[in-house]
Amino acid sequence: MRRLILMRHAKSDWNVPDLRDHDRPLNARGLRAASDMGDWLRATGYLPDQVLCSTAQRTQETLAGLRLDAQVPVVLTRGLYLAEAEAMLRVLREATGQSVLMLGHNGGIGEMAQRLLPEPFEHPRFEDYPTCATLVCDFDAESWNDIGWHEGQPIDFTVPKDLE
Repeated sequence: MRRLILMRHAKSDWNVPDLRDHDRPLNARGLRAASDMGDWLRATGYLPDQVLCSTAQRTQETLAGLRLDAQVPVVLTRGLYLAEAEAMLRVLREATGQSVLMLGHNGGIGEMAQRLLPEPFEHPRFEDYPTCATLVCDFDAESWNDIGWHEGQPIDFTVPKDLE
């Protein structure tokens, strides 16, 4: 069994207009959402044993805000920065953990969530996958190389508003 925790980065700060997209940090709301999402992950027991994270500032700040165990190995990869779903799946197939948190960006992450499940998760925000939205799904697979589209078993989905 493999578990994927698919999370979009939290809300970014657009107050510095000449900042490169890759360097954009989180805003105050995003920092709170990342902290709340980390609390939710711990409360539900959806804890990863590996993290795959985009190299963008906002994804790394989201990861830091989750306050995961410092022993969880983190792979920072440019391959997740603004990646399409197919590229994200290729990165996931390189994972070594049983339970992997993948932190990325929309629109690829929303598309990936939709393509992993046999049918959309029943939640009003699943289709637009807002900032810090998180899907938890399982795969009956020996390795990440064995998973494919529409094979994920949906376990949970939440957005920061659900946690307020």
